[in-house]
Amino acid sequence: MRIKKNSSNPVIHLLLILLCMTMIVPFIWMVLTAFKSNAEATSINPFVIFPTTWRIDSFENVFRNFDFLRLYIITLWMMAGRILVAVLTATMAGYAFARLNFKGKNVAFSLVLFQMMVPAQIFIIPQFIMVSRLGQLNSIFGLVFPGLVTAFGTFLLRQSYMTLPRDLEDAAKIDGCNIGQTFLFIMLPLTRSSMVALGIFTAIFAFRDLMWPMIVNTNHAWHTLSVALATMQGQFSTNFPELMAASLIACVPMIIIYLLFQKQFIEGISTSGGKL
Repeated sequence: MRIKKNSSNPVIHLLLILLCMTMIVPFIWMVLTAFKSNAEATSINPFVIFPTTWRIDSFENVFRNFDFLRLYIITLWMMAGRILVAVLTATMAGYAFARLNFKGKNVAFSLVLFQMMVPAQIFIIPQFIMVSRLGQLNSIFGLVFPGLVTAFGTFLLRQSYMTLPRDLEDAAKIDGCNIGQTFLFIMLPLTRSSMVALGIFTAIFAFRDLMWPMIVNTNHAWHTLSVALATMQGQFSTNFPELMAASLIACVPMIIIYLLFQKQFIEGISTSGGKL
């Protein structure tokens, strides 16, 4: 049995390597295209993979036309704001739906599930009207506003709280803890991996969000990275080397965040993935 198991490892490793290659090929293609000329990037010759001359003029033009420092700051503020409010509201709502009994609990949770089922575009007009009446167009608050409440995060944290044993709350009640103390000091620390997973998904959703930032922030000074990249696609032609160069530069924050929190990312996704 041991020989059979060892003999299958190379096959499994080969399949995993092939799958990893299929996932990394688009990123490699983006990097190679950023250093090509526009003629090479739009060539129909399938054998033109590497640039004949490694050019950096696309990066120079992108840095000249875009203020990436400002785009980075606005995008990171939006991501940080959405992560903060999403984790804050989802942990409290998830705990309430999982461990507390109150009137209308099932109806309220059904509304949360309904919000997950319908397209997010349905809520754009009401959200825009609310942000406009609050006078928060072209602001960080306007970018963060759709993430104030997250149905997905509420469902994720509810499932996480439901897996915890009831004995923990009973022991806390015997020790004299009220509901707030039980939630804050006993139950909340035990769902750290799920909160990390929620932070990961929220950061990804916020980073790639395009429609809402284009609607709520019409001022170029408040554009995010995704909106800046969208403006580079022309109606009749697109400079693909410059677009790929800008996309590569835009990926830098996410790459740095992943390298810094790689262990937490893997632990959070693997732990909470089985609870969905």
